[in-house]
Amino acid sequence: MSIGFASAQDSPRVVLEAPETVRPLLEQHLRILSREEAFPEAGPDRAALARRTRREAVELLATEGYFDPEVSLQRGADGTWRLVVMPGERARITEVDLDFEGHLAGDYPALAARREALRKAWGLREGEAFRQAAWDQAKQALLDAVSSRNYAAARLTATRAEVDPAAATVRLSVTVDSGPPFFLGPLDVSGLEQLPADFVERLSTLEPGEPFDQERLLEVQARLQNAPQFASVIVELERDPALAAAAPVRVQVTEAQSRQLGFGVGYTTNAGFRAETTWQDVNLFDRGWELSSGLRYEQLAQSAYADVFLPPAPAGHRHSFGGALEHSEVEDLELTTWLLGVTRHHVRGDIETRISLRYQHELREPAGAEATRHNALTANWSWIRRRVDDLLDPRRGNVLQLEIGGGAEALLSDQDFLRLYGRYAHYFPVARRDVLILRAEAGVTLTESRKGIPQTFLFRTGGSQSVRGYDFQSLGVREGEAVVGGRYLGAASAEYVHWFKPEWGVAAFVDAGDAADSPDELDTKLGYGIGARWKSPAGPIAVDVAYGEAEQQFRLHFGVAIAF
Repeated sequence: MSIGFASAQDSPRVVLEAPETVRPLLEQHLRILSREEAFPEAGPDRAALARRTRREAVELLATEGYFDPEVSLQRGADGTWRLVVMPGERARITEVDLDFEGHLAGDYPALAARREALRKAWGLREGEAFRQAAWDQAKQALLDAVSSRNYAAARLTATRAEVDPAAATVRLSVTVDSGPPFFLGPLDVSGLEQLPADFVERLSTLEPGEPFDQERLLEVQARLQNAPQFASVIVELERDPALAAAAPVRVQVTEAQSRQLGFGVGYTTNAGFRAETTWQDVNLFDRGWELSSGLRYEQLAQSAYADVFLPPAPAGHRHSFGGALEHSEVEDLELTTWLLGVTRHHVRGDIETRISLRYQHELREPAGAEATRHNALTANWSWIRRRVDDLLDPRRGNVLQLEIGGGAEALLSDQDFLRLYGRYAHYFPVARRDVLILRAEAGVTLTESRKGIPQTFLFRTGGSQSVRGYDFQSLGVREGEAVVGGRYLGAASAEYVHWFKPEWGVAAFVDAGDAADSPDELDTKLGYGIGARWKSPAGPIAVDVAYGEAEQQFRLHFGVAIAF
């Protein structure tokens, strides 16, 4: 197969004749085939062009393992030039020799095991075709594997690719000098201006004296970068072999703007239109504390809140304290609640745990019934495990949530009670894009009577992300004209989502559930319908039309389609 090129100056055509295996490489890089390349007249310049073209072709082919090519530039009777390239046999690797020097060459079993692991991970095997790019990549990967753990000053002291063009073979040899093993020394922090001088040390999980591991440095860099106090973070080890016994860890930071005012609006069918303003200060009192406060107005609920988060501890847990004033009027139940609390929060891998102590005072005013006031000092524990492929848009995996909380009359609560709650969602991928979502939740508040129990420790259901086809929190216990929380909850849901385009889908679902004061009073309400899905940056947006069988009525539900 051949292909012709002509220069912009109407020079003679140059026709390339080469196998398809090497044609793209030659067409992309040979200057004689460029349309901007002027073809010289006969004489020394044309001879020089031929020599240069052959040299370029030989060098290009060598990068792909062709070391004995035949290249000729011939002129035809019609004035057309033929560039004929016969690459020959591609060279293959016949031997690989990896040697180690320095501490890694020692006789300890652990060092021998690591050398063996490095040899097994080597990227070019005997029998493979030789390519210069793969050779360079394999050498760099070997050096990175050695220098990323223990041996920060490792270097390649010898590399050789011995080529036999006639036999089309290549013998590879690499020698790595690991140098001495490195151990972490003190942090050397630069860039702090407003934050406390020890703020980075308080966030760091690195211990002086621990063996060097680049992954550990990257973990700490990510931990610092995720802290809102910093705009940028670089964590590097001083790789001087003379300092290997206690190598300084250089941490360079740029502080972020500490105060921020925010505004937001939104809408859900559960609570109606929403407007919110927030104020954040990530360096409260110049101590690196984080203040998160705001005012939120919804058609059915309003709140004001302020929480202070202390810097994370090296063990990973984080303490916070704060308070809130909340008011809501849902299903003819008007609630006003004051809250004060402290929380210990911990995230490890896919598990999130919270332990809190909270005091709340609640004014409860159901329409058509007597208003009451309740006080409770509660201890609470929650545990969430998220094992999904995508937190915002899961398609495979499951999420499990467990909660335990309660109070005692002897400790500032109006009544003894214990609340247990669990929720589980499982995601099954179907076909290429679709997903089946199964969800179940159950709860019980163990106490003699729901009287004196704050509503947050009882159960109501209904609405988006619950039992669709019914108004928000409309399934519960009737008291006067209002619906209040009961001591028992049970609900389940099955939903199938078909994504007919990457960002657009349709869903069909069935929900069932109820809340009551006893298991015998649970009267499962059924809701089913269809909906639309849109993958927004905040997660899938859901618009559902559901039919509540018990009320024989259609309802529209709108919200973010996440499980919890």
